[in-house]
Amino acid sequence: MEKKSSGNRLVTESADHLRDLILARPAGEQIGSLSEVAAELGVGIVTVQQAARILEHEGLLSVKRGPGGGYYGARPDHEAIERAFATYMRVHNIGYREAFELTVLLDCDIICAAARELPKTQLGVISRLIERLDNIENAEDCIRFENDFRESLFELFERPLLELLSHVAMQLYTAQSDPAIFAQAVPLQEWKQGRRRILDAIHCRDEELANFEAHRFRRMVLRWSTA
Repeated sequence: MEKKSSGNRLVTESADHLRDLILARPAGEQIGSLSEVAAELGVGIVTVQQAARILEHEGLLSVKRGPGGGYYGARPDHEAIERAFATYMRVHNIGYREAFELTVLLDCDIICAAARELPKTQLGVISRLIERLDNIENAEDCIRFENDFRESLFELFERPLLELLSHVAMQLYTAQSDPAIFAQAVPLQEWKQGRRRILDAIHCRDEELANFEAHRFRRMVLRWSTA
């Protein structure tokens, strides 16, 4: 039993080392042949093969055979990660409402970045979002707006964690297909007023005001979630 445990630990450590090698290089670059990787890690060929299977499952490694073959670094498919994350949350009974709350908690950073760095040529995007608020009448409209609001900012600013969580939240909502989940958590008029104040601050390119309004909206969400 102790020998088996030691072997498993060696495979895990080798996988960790190999993962570091892959992430330190551009996707698609050759890491080395089986024997070269074994020499790099200081372990046997069988251990490398077992570690490689772990990283293949993670989407970080591909194996090519024949001339020029060997181990090549890769990057996981975004949609696969989102599906896995959404499944994990559903297994642990984390629903759309909780995912939405977490997303809003992470919003402050990208909202401030938008107010600080938004190019003048993109102000029309914010103006159109402000105009849409007048036509929002129900929870379905709110959810679509929340998604479009963030997608508009993701196109301008890279925030991978927030983008992942936002996409997962939409997957959870789609899976549950119940607008009442949002309606029960968020009073419509308060939500519209909060989002309008944030968008106005971004449009004015007032970072201090945007930060204030983003945190005020976050406090409202926390109040809704604990009511």
